[in-house]
Amino acid sequence: MKATAKAHTNIALIKYWGKRDERLILPTNNSLSLTLDGFYTKTTVHFRNDLLRDVFYLNDTVVSGEAYNRVTKFLDLVRQQFGKQDLYADIRSTNAVPTAAGFASSASGFAALAAASTRALGETMTEEALSQLTRQGSGSACRSIYGGFVEWQMGMKADGSDSYAVPVAPAHHWDVRVAAVVLNATEKDVSSREGMKRTVDTSLFYQGWLDGIPQDLIDIKDGIRHRDFEKLGAIAEANCLRMHATTLGAIPPFTYWNHLTVQVMETVRQMRQIGIPAYFTIDAGPNVKVLYLPEYEYKVEQTLRELPGVADVILSRPGEGITYL
Repeated sequence: MKATAKAHTNIALIKYWGKRDERLILPTNNSLSLTLDGFYTKTTVHFRNDLLRDVFYLNDTVVSGEAYNRVTKFLDLVRQQFGKQDLYADIRSTNAVPTAAGFASSASGFAALAAASTRALGETMTEEALSQLTRQGSGSACRSIYGGFVEWQMGMKADGSDSYAVPVAPAHHWDVRVAAVVLNATEKDVSSREGMKRTVDTSLFYQGWLDGIPQDLIDIKDGIRHRDFEKLGAIAEANCLRMHATTLGAIPPFTYWNHLTVQVMETVRQMRQIGIPAYFTIDAGPNVKVLYLPEYEYKVEQTLRELPGVADVILSRPGEGITYL
């Protein structure tokens, strides 16, 4: 009873920021992402009769503590769903998602874990059902079931049965590139989980953020459909800025940016002024992701690498969804 799956991480262009149910990980809004080829997790799950508890290795190192607890708690969901509560697993994961790049490895990690564990039990799930299951490990992971552009539908039901991701356009539809700008930054003071909850509970700006999401989704999907890069980039950048504005309205206020973040943002704007179409997006951290088209790759990378305080620039293309190895 053994299987191996590979999943890629994703970058949200229309952000997921807020939960309506913390336990089931149900979001307060739909989100839209691009799966990336350069960042992935490969996971082998082996259910064995001789184990008395789960064992988890990440990059050949035994994992314990909170990371282990999240993995075994998720496997409990899988075991319960398929009536296999008496089976424990040997889990071996290889992570090619540099945490310093600001990409949540939980997206690719839980997508690969969900796919490998269900396959190891001999179960076949639709992508929709697999996405719904994966969401309960990590919200953004439900989008990594698919390649290319993906929308996570928030759903309305209390049990979360209608909250899962759906494909918008495959990876080969449009070669939009992403440069992850890794900054020389210290550890963030407010975790994304804590920041999200504080914003939902206290920010005076939060309802305004939610009100703008439906139109952003309509417009960005139209941009994807017609391969209109300026439209896609402008909407993604504005959506990112509005999300971060909600943190300034929280009590107490906070921000994930630092002076280097602002410097990269301004550099991207300057590139546009001289005719290089590039747009930024930022998640719950200081690092910046820059969207651009292939023909501008050399100039975009060169410009970003020359900035003081930039530790690295990691390039990525659209990636595929779950694969079994």
